[in-house]
Amino acid sequence: MPSGPTILLVDDEENIRITLSQLLQAQGFDVTTAGTVTQAVTLISQSPFDVLIADLNLGHPSDGFIVVSAMRRMHPGCITFILTGYPDFETALEAIRQHVNDYLVKPTPIEELIEKINAALMNRQAHLESGKVKRVPDVIEENKDSVIDKWLKSVAKHAELMGVKLSDADRKDHVPELLDEAVERARGRVVGEERRMVAEQHGIMRCKQGYTVPMLVLEARLLQDEIAECVRRNLLTIDMSHLISDLTNTWGTITAELQESTRAFMNEQGERTLQSVSKRAKK
Repeated sequence: MPSGPTILLVDDEENIRITLSQLLQAQGFDVTTAGTVTQAVTLISQSPFDVLIADLNLGHPSDGFIVVSAMRRMHPGCITFILTGYPDFETALEAIRQHVNDYLVKPTPIEELIEKINAALMNRQAHLESGKVKRVPDVIEENKDSVIDKWLKSVAKHAELMGVKLSDADRKDHVPELLDEAVERARGRVVGEERRMVAEQHGIMRCKQGYTVPMLVLEARLLQDEIAECVRRNLLTIDMSHLISDLTNTWGTITAELQESTRAFMNEQGERTLQSVSKRAKK
């Protein structure tokens, strides 16, 4: 009897089949492997599987989609993942057409793979409901905490930014509110005066904390990078007809916020300089 959910792992590299299957089995999954499209299709015709993990290129480019298509026809309830070492836009579009649940970039950390498999199994019905796509602002909003956490980790890799000693809470400052504004503007909504002042307050606070203008710019770029990564991770659930316009609106908002923050930063810096000069003049 299977010890857990059944997985069909298809990869033409034997070492990957052996290593990955052992790791998955250690997590309680019942794993069957195949090295070719023919072997995979034969196995699919013989028994159902809960999960399919297929390499994108099985001897020939994009052969993995043949396996996905066969699984979808014979066992539409199976959760499908595509593994690829070189993700690109065309691959993502084909994955959408094939109703792939997700595609993972090699080498995918086993923890991430297990997390995605378990999440998909827990929400199998949601995965079976085709056509339910999301706009970019919705995806960003749903993953807001994750984006900010990953942004903090990116910031931590830059010695220049870490030269200013701050707690994570102070480092975040107004970033969550700035992200909220980007989401609202990407939805085409007009934000209120209070929200528009967030970027200005952020610039003033960064000046007081000891930042420089280049550091403000670097932080904004890192935030854009994490938003882009969030979109990439969720590309298969995104409404592609609005992808470009949604991203354009999001980037435009972050750029506008950066301009406001920089302007407020420089004004604060100028006032502090004048105050310092005035104090020295009085002595």
